[in-house]
Amino acid sequence: MTKSKKFLNRVLKILGSRVVYTLLSIVIIALGSYFAIQYARGSWRVANNRIVANTGLLNANSFPTGAQVFIDDKLITATDDTIYLEPDVYQIKIVKEGYSPWYKTLTIQSELVTQSNTLLFPAAPSITPLTFTGIDNINPSPDGQKILFFTNQASSKLKNGFYVLDLNSNFLSLQSGPKQITDDVEGLDLLNAKVIWSPDSTEVIILTENKEFLVSADKKVNLSEQKDITFQKKDILAQWEENIYLRERQYLAKFPKEILELTKTAAKNVYLSPDKKRLLYTATAAATLAEDIVPPVPSTNTQEEARMLEPGAIYVYDREEDKNFKVATVAALPDLLNLTATASATNNPNTEKFILADDLEQTVAKSLEASPTAFYRLQRSDNLSTALSFTNYYTAAQSNTMQWFPDSKHLLFVEEGKIKIMEYDGYNKTTVYSGPFSNDFVYPWPDGSKLIIRTSFSPDSPDNLYVIDLK
Repeated sequence: MTKSKKFLNRVLKILGSRVVYTLLSIVIIALGSYFAIQYARGSWRVANNRIVANTGLLNANSFPTGAQVFIDDKLITATDDTIYLEPDVYQIKIVKEGYSPWYKTLTIQSELVTQSNTLLFPAAPSITPLTFTGIDNINPSPDGQKILFFTNQASSKLKNGFYVLDLNSNFLSLQSGPKQITDDVEGLDLLNAKVIWSPDSTEVIILTENKEFLVSADKKVNLSEQKDITFQKKDILAQWEENIYLRERQYLAKFPKEILELTKTAAKNVYLSPDKKRLLYTATAAATLAEDIVPPVPSTNTQEEARMLEPGAIYVYDREEDKNFKVATVAALPDLLNLTATASATNNPNTEKFILADDLEQTVAKSLEASPTAFYRLQRSDNLSTALSFTNYYTAAQSNTMQWFPDSKHLLFVEEGKIKIMEYDGYNKTTVYSGPFSNDFVYPWPDGSKLIIRTSFSPDSPDNLYVIDLK
């Protein structure tokens, strides 16, 4: 064999080896990538003491962290952790010393992540006073950041009047106490005055039998020197209604039309969650929600739905997951019936409506002046009904239903003389306070770290506002 042939054969062998090595490398990389992808998706994991081809994932997270996680009564791990489980239904319990336990039945699905999203509440919360001179005529602002109240029991007459309590998460503003915005003028019955907040929470209309005023929520004014707005009130409220209408159209743009039609024809006490993704409402007539109103998404809430609506039942609709959960009935929660008795007596079907706009199918918003019939109006024939109409629109704090908790994942309500919180799907009901309080006012702190209640711990002392620490 010539040298050239030997050299050629050697080259071919080298090339052949490289081709084999290359192909082998490609196969190894492909198999490795496949198994890596399957591993990441939850396939081929050890679950229930054996290898399972397609597992699901439980993300057991909690606030505060470091809680024990029990699965079917077996201690498995601590939060925050991800657990691989065979697809099935499991009883999950999350426990931390000093906090009420959390229970829920969760369905683990193949290759999907299920999150517990556990919020634990202290078993023995502390309580601290916010006011000391007595409070009446309480009105929270539309943005949930302020509380307006009246006092006539201060040590000095100059300190009687309306006050605004500015809420924030760091508690610093409370060192100086509530801010007085009006004095108590002789001849004006401010104790029984009706109050209407502006939609942007910067102004307040105060309605008395003698005069009506528009005042700032940020600075003190002398009402005896303020202009009487009785003749301008209608126009001011009309402008506020139009602002509410435009904002409402923006918030509701992502909800399916079937749900919006339901809220207009077969529901009352309809309130958007703070994140604008869910609706809390009370059915007023029997109705049926169609299946798959929006395209299905993976890893949705697996709790039982209720798409057949019953009059008097309270529901939550989730627009992202197209899920509708029955959370309570008004009849089962008589403590919810507090300040709406007077409003209900007006017999006005729109008193507790949520949808102001009657033109949601239109792409261009109408103006109130040009198209007055395009609106459900909040203004009524008398000041009492008008004030209650605006108040019930802004917040459920004084309405016969539940309230949204600031995280949009929980509901706040009163039951059996106790303050309770539960998840938006109706599960994991927890008592957070069982001491004395007036059930006509329970309100969450803007960041959900506290609750505000109205109570008195002595028969000889007036009601004041107290804060319950939930952290």
